[in-house]
Amino acid sequence: MVFDIDMIKSVYAAFPKRIAAARKAVGKPLTLTEKILYAHLSEGEATKGYERGVSYVDFKPDRVAMQDATAQMALLQFMQAGRSQVAVPSTVHCDHLIQAEVGATKDLAKAKDKNREVYDFLSSVSNKYGLGFWKPGAGIIHQVVLENYAFPGGMMIGTDSHTPNAGGLGMVAIGVGGADACDVMAGLPWELKFPKLIGVKLTGKLSGWTAAKDVILKVAGILTVKGGTGCIVEYFGEGARSLSATGKGTICNMGAEIGATTSIFGYDEKSEAYLRGTDRSAIADLANEIKEHLTGDPEVYASPSDYFDEVIEINLSELEPHINGPFTPDLAWPLSKFAAAVRENNWPQKLEVGLIGSCTNSSYEDISRAASLAQQAVDKKLKAKSEYTITPGSEQVRYTVERDGFLGVFENMGGVVLANACGPCIGQWARHGAEKQEKNSIITSFNRNFAKRADGNPNTHSFVASPEIVTAMAIAGDLTFNPQTDTLTNEEGMQVRLEEPAGLELPTKGFAVEDAGYQAPAADGASVEVKVAPDSDRLQLLEPFLPWEGTDLKGLKLLIKAKGKCTTDHISMAGPWLRFRGHLDNISNNLLIGAVNFFSEETNKVKNQLDGTYGEVPAVQRQYKLHNIGSVVVGDENYGEGSSREHAAMEPRFLGVRAILVKSFARIHETNLKKQGMLALTFDNPADYALVQEDDTIDIVGLDTFSPGKPLTVVLHHSDGSTDEIKVNHTYNEGQIKWFQAGSALNLVKENAI
Repeated sequence: MVFDIDMIKSVYAAFPKRIAAARKAVGKPLTLTEKILYAHLSEGEATKGYERGVSYVDFKPDRVAMQDATAQMALLQFMQAGRSQVAVPSTVHCDHLIQAEVGATKDLAKAKDKNREVYDFLSSVSNKYGLGFWKPGAGIIHQVVLENYAFPGGMMIGTDSHTPNAGGLGMVAIGVGGADACDVMAGLPWELKFPKLIGVKLTGKLSGWTAAKDVILKVAGILTVKGGTGCIVEYFGEGARSLSATGKGTICNMGAEIGATTSIFGYDEKSEAYLRGTDRSAIADLANEIKEHLTGDPEVYASPSDYFDEVIEINLSELEPHINGPFTPDLAWPLSKFAAAVRENNWPQKLEVGLIGSCTNSSYEDISRAASLAQQAVDKKLKAKSEYTITPGSEQVRYTVERDGFLGVFENMGGVVLANACGPCIGQWARHGAEKQEKNSIITSFNRNFAKRADGNPNTHSFVASPEIVTAMAIAGDLTFNPQTDTLTNEEGMQVRLEEPAGLELPTKGFAVEDAGYQAPAADGASVEVKVAPDSDRLQLLEPFLPWEGTDLKGLKLLIKAKGKCTTDHISMAGPWLRFRGHLDNISNNLLIGAVNFFSEETNKVKNQLDGTYGEVPAVQRQYKLHNIGSVVVGDENYGEGSSREHAAMEPRFLGVRAILVKSFARIHETNLKKQGMLALTFDNPADYALVQEDDTIDIVGLDTFSPGKPLTVVLHHSDGSTDEIKVNHTYNEGQIKWFQAGSALNLVKENAI
């Protein structure tokens, strides 16, 4: 047993009382989402009616899950917190660093060798601080969480955007950056803007070729990639109750593609069956005792428009299979209209590769239904015209579907089984020939299909569908094939038709596994040594940032005045820099290299005020740091939008930038800057952005009386001897000001722990 039954008992024991208090305070019936959010308010938060989309609220999640790429920096930061153990149950999952190339066995062995020092670090730091560690090959974080840790009514954060997968078991599960995970593990509350609510009423029942994946493909077409931003999507109705727990997980997983904070289904008979089928009957028994609290109030579902900000209704009995794409997951095509779209848009009709699995569609149900089609291909003497790969979601699923003969069926059809890892879904795919950048088509049961995402080729037209449709298309090798209406010519020249797929929600003989890949932490980690080689170029132990000097900041240099959009990708690029996610010094060499310099319209070229020359942004900033001179970055609107990666805040702090002054911030990045002890400031008058000149020396005045709601003053000393004095604002509360004064939020945690 790897789940935390005592923690779950504690959550459920408090649930009824917290829900009653929330319903009384709000004065109306509650949605499931509201029940879980109110039940997880952090200590010190009053139970009250929060304004959706406006109010910031502190929550106390039940657990944290991290994938290996983001866990490195999160745990390096956590090591500074002064704690001997994590404050909440936490796990690390090694799934992102395994590249798909030839097949599971060889690919996994190569990854273990290539990433050995990262895996050794994650294993040892987990062992020392009480985190569960899932070894490379154990499976994809979201499938492993669903099988082992997700529970109805719980709240978790995970360092991956598809963390909402756990919503399939009734959990509010939200993707965050590593800094947020670190803070929760260190015992700090977690802040979230109280979300708006979208209700999706499902009626009818799926049948034939239609699968749970088609629900979210349809919803994505309705809401688009931005329609769920700032919202939690709650599914309900008789149709919702008819879906398997893993089917619900698929829908919640891909809710990230509509920008939703998370998605969720209520607890029902299918949830109970999955819990019992995955050896968690103890949780099912506890959930049954409070099951009326693990779904929305009846009044809510009777009149959903009165309780949700937006309501969508889908009849599953009428829902067609869908194929979404190319290049965006919200371009939704009903199967009956897809062939015409292929021809009209001149998309490559020949299908090169079909890929099933990933964290979105790798359940026993998914694999068994796809295997039923693969078996038909063998029986009807059809050979797959396209390459075909299978990515199991976990070792438990892989072992069970191999035991039940499904992997053998795929191999008979010509399929290749890849490692239990993210692989092609996140671009970890050494696809042969992709470097030629030829125009081609692939179809996957993954979640994202942006240009270059899977194989790096901008001309790969990637489409998203259910595993069943992907398998049928791979057999046909033709994107215009419609398995509901069309026939195929077999090896004997006969016309044959694929029958509707069939499968099982859960294995009749139960799940089985020899080695799930789990490493429990040491009972006492005091003597465990964290493995980081001093000369490593991939990992580097962190030193605490210095506390505030207690004075105004004067004599700062302008590093860059960024023009226009400056996302976290502009501030800290990904791609080849991924290998340095655990080495702050090395990854800091990408600081702001994508930002456009206002004065030259160029990227990665700024003036060094020490000698008047122009150089790369990180190099110039390192010169300032060498001479103990701080600096300021000036930016435009919505500075720091995009990924929540904490590196975009840690790098400037590490290299000696003292303040970021912009017209406006993206919320998550602003919070990340505060946590690292930076000054995140905004122009009181946005027009003052124009006053900043290339040779400015800058003072920040008023820090001796730094307090919530009180503006600071910035003095711009221009090279001609003139000055401009401007008012700047901030959103720091009392606690965040203490972060600044201590040098970082973690420094303060450590001070309090001593």
